[in-house]
Amino acid sequence: MTEIFALAAENLISPIVLSFALGLAAALARSDLSFPEAVAKALSIYLLFSIGFKGGVSVAEHGVDVSLGLSLLAGIVLSGALPFLAFLLLRLISKMDRLNAAAVAGHYGSISIVTFVAASSVLAGRGIAAEGYMVAVAAAMEAPAILSALWLVSRGGGFSRMDSALWREVLLNGSIVLLVGAFLIGWATGPAGLAEIESFIVTPFKGVLCLFLLDMGLLAGRGMQSGRKALGLGSIAFGLLMPVLGSILGLAAALALGLSTGGAMLMMTLSASASYIAVPAAMRVALPEANPSIYLTLSLGVTFPFNLVLGIPIYLAMAQAATGA
Repeated sequence: MTEIFALAAENLISPIVLSFALGLAAALARSDLSFPEAVAKALSIYLLFSIGFKGGVSVAEHGVDVSLGLSLLAGIVLSGALPFLAFLLLRLISKMDRLNAAAVAGHYGSISIVTFVAASSVLAGRGIAAEGYMVAVAAAMEAPAILSALWLVSRGGGFSRMDSALWREVLLNGSIVLLVGAFLIGWATGPAGLAEIESFIVTPFKGVLCLFLLDMGLLAGRGMQSGRKALGLGSIAFGLLMPVLGSILGLAAALALGLSTGGAMLMMTLSASASYIAVPAAMRVALPEANPSIYLTLSLGVTFPFNLVLGIPIYLAMAQAATGA
């Protein structure tokens, strides 16, 4: 427990977390600080490309084997199953209706790539190695949760279509296309390709991440202001409890796969995070009646800060204890 608090304190004074805190504080104070939409999108594109490319290079070095295939399968199963746990928990501890509960649940089976990046940065800072192909697992976990959420709604008689627009939104979402595409480029070019553009995608990475998290803090703070009336105590408790439950399932999968301490921590982080990019985009198409103030405030305003400040240190301590590292 002491180590968890020590790592949390260390994480709190990192430039990454403090950048998010600055944005959150500025938004709650109603500052006019903001990022132009084009700049925010450019930061997102840079991070996704960098993450995907480096993951592809790691797979090129590691090689395709059974462990990669099983890890991808585990990620897909977790992404499809976690929304059912989230839906059940929401219905038990909150007064949320079926439609909004299903929409929220879909966010908690999918992943937050920025939380994944923050966890990777913590591992790198402590010199803990992780399987490079975990970025491919992250990409595989984006979409299955959306299908689970739609099935949950259909069971209540509130959904009857899976049209081409929805399939396009799910399968060709920009973040998925960029992450997978960059991964394939990194895989094809390998370490030689990384050496060519290392000064672009490695050295500036943490600085760009700080700016991106500053913008995330602004979005989270403004979301909390606009969405707080739509959330009750039960919903907020869900946003804090669900990541812990998801991380436990992620740890169980990691141990079954025999992942390293770093790999286990990243699998836990993926299972504990909540989407605020791919799933909201799909929900706007598939479930326009669902309230964005509810699912965005929970994923970005409650779960994301929890994971960034406390969750990541907890997941690392759990992974170390479980793997004996």
